[in-house]
Amino acid sequence: MSLYRNTVWFWNGIHQYTRKGYEAAAKDFEPQHLNVSVVGRSFMITGANSGIGKATAMAIAKKGGTVHMVCRNRDKAAEAQEDIVNETGNTEVHVHIVDMSDTLKVWEFAEAFKKRHPSLNVLINNAGCMVHKRELTADGLEKSFATNTMGVYVLTQTLIPLLQKSRDPRVITVSSGGMLVQKLRVDDLQSKKGHFDGVMVYAQNKRQQVVLTQQWAKANPLIHFSVMHPGWVDTPAVSTSMPQFHQMMGERLRGVEQGADTVVWLALCRAAARSRSGQFFQDRSPVPTHLPLAWTHSSAGEIQSFMSQLETLATSALLQPEAEQDSPMEASRPQFV
Repeated sequence: MSLYRNTVWFWNGIHQYTRKGYEAAAKDFEPQHLNVSVVGRSFMITGANSGIGKATAMAIAKKGGTVHMVCRNRDKAAEAQEDIVNETGNTEVHVHIVDMSDTLKVWEFAEAFKKRHPSLNVLINNAGCMVHKRELTADGLEKSFATNTMGVYVLTQTLIPLLQKSRDPRVITVSSGGMLVQKLRVDDLQSKKGHFDGVMVYAQNKRQQVVLTQQWAKANPLIHFSVMHPGWVDTPAVSTSMPQFHQMMGERLRGVEQGADTVVWLALCRAAARSRSGQFFQDRSPVPTHLPLAWTHSSAGEIQSFMSQLETLATSALLQPEAEQDSPMEASRPQFV
C-alpha cells in the first residue's frame, strides 16, 4: 500500500505539482480575482521571512494590507521586512519574533496580540520544519510535530475569538500534497514508533493539518478555513531539508510566487471565501484529500481521539511552567476545545 501511494502521488506530482503543472492550471485562472485592494485588512503570516511566506507577505503588502510577519529569526525577519517595505511602499509591515515549536511562547504571543489589536482578518499558517533525526523541544514534544501541528493548533485556536470579531475572517494553512501518502496515525502522533523518517513524519504532520482544518470548519461557521498544497517549490527550506529532491527536480520546481499564488488567492479573493469552508486546494481549485483506493480515510472515533490528544498535549504544555513554579494556574489559561 505504501508503494502504491507513493507511486500514484509521484506520478500526479510530475504532471501537476511542477512549474509546468502550475502554468497549465494558470490558464484557467480569473485575473480579476486578485484585482482587489485590502487596505484596512490585517493579515498574520507565520514563517514570513523567506520562501512562500515572504512571497505571500509581499503580494498582500502590494495590495495595501497590514501584514504581521511571525518569524523565528530576528535578523532574517528584519531583512525581509525591509525588502517588502522598500518594494511595496507599504509601511504597515510588522515583525513578531516567535518560535512556533515553543507551545507556551506561541500561546503567550497570541494572547498578547488579541489584547493589542482589535481585529485580525486573515491568519496564514505557513511556517513549518522538516528534521531527519527525532529530537524533542523543551516541552517534550517531537520537533516537527511541535512546529507543524501543535504550533498551528495553539496559534489558531487562541486567535479564533479575535477572528470571529473581524470582518470576513479566514484561516489558511499551507500543507503539502505529501500528506496524500499518509493516513492519520492517532496511536503515534509524535512518531515514537519504528524508524524515524523525516519526510514521512512531515507528511503525517501535513495530514494532521488537513484534519484540523476540516474540524475547525465544522466548529466555527463564522470563519472560512482552507488548507492548500503549493506544489513542488524552489524554496530555501526544500533545498536544505530535501537536497537530493531539489537537485533532481531542478528547473521543474515552481518559483516561490507560483507556490504562493493559491495562498494569496485564498487570502484576498472574494470568490474564494464563497467556497465551502474546510476544503483542500491546489492551484485555486478544491481537490480530494485522499488518493483513490489508498485507504487513508479516518473514522469519526479516530478524529475525535486526535482532537482530544491535541487538547491534552496543549493544555499540559501550558500548565507545565506553572507546575514547575508550584504556583496556581492563571485564570486566563485556555481550555483547547
